[in-house]
Amino acid sequence: MKIKPWIEAFRLRTLPLALSNTIIGSCLAAADYKFRWPVFGLAALTTIMLQIMSNMANDYGDFVNGKDTAERIGPKRMVQSGEITPAIMLRGIILIGILCAISGVSLIVIGTEGMDVSKLISFGVLGLGAMIAAIKYTMGKNPYGYRGLGDIFVFIFFGLVGVIGTYFLHTQTFRWDLLLPASAIGMLSTGVLNMNNMRDYEADKNAGKKTIVVAMGTKNAALYHLFLVGGAMMLAIVYTLLNYHTPWQYLFVLSFPILFLNLKKVFTYKNALELYPELPRVSMASLVFALTFGIGLLL
Repeated sequence: MKIKPWIEAFRLRTLPLALSNTIIGSCLAAADYKFRWPVFGLAALTTIMLQIMSNMANDYGDFVNGKDTAERIGPKRMVQSGEITPAIMLRGIILIGILCAISGVSLIVIGTEGMDVSKLISFGVLGLGAMIAAIKYTMGKNPYGYRGLGDIFVFIFFGLVGVIGTYFLHTQTFRWDLLLPASAIGMLSTGVLNMNNMRDYEADKNAGKKTIVVAMGTKNAALYHLFLVGGAMMLAIVYTLLNYHTPWQYLFVLSFPILFLNLKKVFTYKNALELYPELPRVSMASLVFALTFGIGLLL
């Protein structure tokens, strides 16, 4: 069995973004002096497994549903190219799903230790929902990714659930103001998906894949992207103003120039090919945002 096709199917470039919610949730907990290494490690591992499973399911689902065409601009798909057969890819998805479940259950058991069993069950339901969402994006008879619902699920699971859930499993407490940084990461994660859909607008439209970008058109999608990225910046600033202690907390503004460059390209590009390098840019900017936001909290 060749290893390279599987590494490409994992889409390693997407993994730093996936870790952003774990980083911020853990740093928020550390700032409250309630950080736990086992929770951080298992949360990071579970998030990575979830992202890999989502990437593989997307590769498989788009091929099976006939949405992968020669018009695609993005990275080569392993099933479409014949590097990995559909049956083998499906087995790989199941394997990663099992590993994700093992990691997730371990995380929940450790994070809710000593608490009422209802908390364990609640997080179990959330975890199961995240796994189903990762698979159903493009797989199954009626994938929600083909109905313009992908943005909502990304915002919920890679933003709200990822950040607040990680914080809770560290601290076993909840704070309403955490909705601000959690929403910021959710908006940046949704922005990455929006960039992907803007790049693939023509191919998705012709293939009958009804993303939000296909529904609203590229001009409105650019305004939507401004709302996502600009909104994330504003939410981080508001949270910091409400919880201000030291100027170090504004360290996250170091990520803003990268995000501004991305916004400039979104409003000035002439060809969809120009958006191809923007995905890793906004993904890396989101990671830098998470790291600097977290470090600022700790300093």
